[in-house]
Amino acid sequence: MRQALAGTAAAVTMLVCGAGGLQAQAPVSPQAPPSPPPVETPRPRPTPPTRQALRLVQATELPDGTLPRPTQHGNFIVGPTHAPAPDTVAREDVPKGTVYSFTLTSADSTVYPTGIARDAGTFGTPDPTNPARLDVPTSRPASWTRTVSVFVPAQYVAGTSAPFIVGADGPDPLLFTTLENLIAQKRIPVMIGIAVGNGGGDAQGSQRGLEYDTLSGRYAEFIEKDVLPRVAQIAKVRLTTDPDQRATMGCSSGASAALSMAWYRTDLYHRVLSYSGTYVNQQWPWNPATPGGAWGYHETLIPTTAKKPLRLWLHVGDRDLFNPNVMRDDMHDWVDANERMAKVLAAKGYPYQFVFVRNAAHCDRGVKAQTLPLALEYVWGK
Repeated sequence: MRQALAGTAAAVTMLVCGAGGLQAQAPVSPQAPPSPPPVETPRPRPTPPTRQALRLVQATELPDGTLPRPTQHGNFIVGPTHAPAPDTVAREDVPKGTVYSFTLTSADSTVYPTGIARDAGTFGTPDPTNPARLDVPTSRPASWTRTVSVFVPAQYVAGTSAPFIVGADGPDPLLFTTLENLIAQKRIPVMIGIAVGNGGGDAQGSQRGLEYDTLSGRYAEFIEKDVLPRVAQIAKVRLTTDPDQRATMGCSSGASAALSMAWYRTDLYHRVLSYSGTYVNQQWPWNPATPGGAWGYHETLIPTTAKKPLRLWLHVGDRDLFNPNVMRDDMHDWVDANERMAKVLAAKGYPYQFVFVRNAAHCDRGVKAQTLPLALEYVWGK
């Protein structure tokens, strides 16, 4: 027999083992808190359809196993096989950098001093008056803890101002190994790699969703105020303030966060690397100024805003996500969203490279191992 505390009133729920397994009996305490509002259980995630071709942009289809050159702009189709690039594998003949790690908590933060979390097993329900808006009544204040990992290459000269790249959903050993190899070959500048863990959870009502899917400069401010000073102190490095020597990267919502860091704080970042970007309607809380969340990047923001000094590398897989939650608002198709991004970037004259990958799922690790050296070289190009 086990006992579990349930709710803030510490009512005791008894779990007994019978023929049908563990069964919960009624709480013993008469002071049990009222049940929360019912929350719709997420429907099963539809299997993403395999997209056979791009619909909105023309692209150059490359022979299987080859990639575009890091000097080429535009749209490309690669796959279906994905051998890891040699430069993503550690090599004995390359000078070894140093990796530092430290922990941040919400108590350390000036930007997110109080986090949020969504109750386990819950998601949310579409607003009956607005199907593009999700209500998440089980989201509540919660503290967070995350790890930050920092790669300092052997070639870094102490006291000098270094370029750097900030990655979401850290740690990211693949990024650090690739930086080590490319720096040794002088294919990218000598730079610091910073991989920042997320605040926990995913999508609407979670800390990760709040940080990554919100259209604002707040997450960039978090990196600037809460993360970079600790990086400089612990790794004993000087980080450049030149936005042209700073890059952001991420996958899924981490990619939309990377774009938001540069879009809203162009004074801080000019270079963006995006895998399976969540340029869909996932912002929460809902904001009437950007009612479609990151879907608004390709629908209104990029088309109607003067060109910014950004350089972008984008990827999406042919089996990337498609309507993965209870919302059916026609703004939850990752392939469509990324193709729309390529279309509007081309129309505005941005330097970008968009890679549509055959035989690839969302944030496909094999694809990242194949393409990361290309993506980094392109993002750091002229």
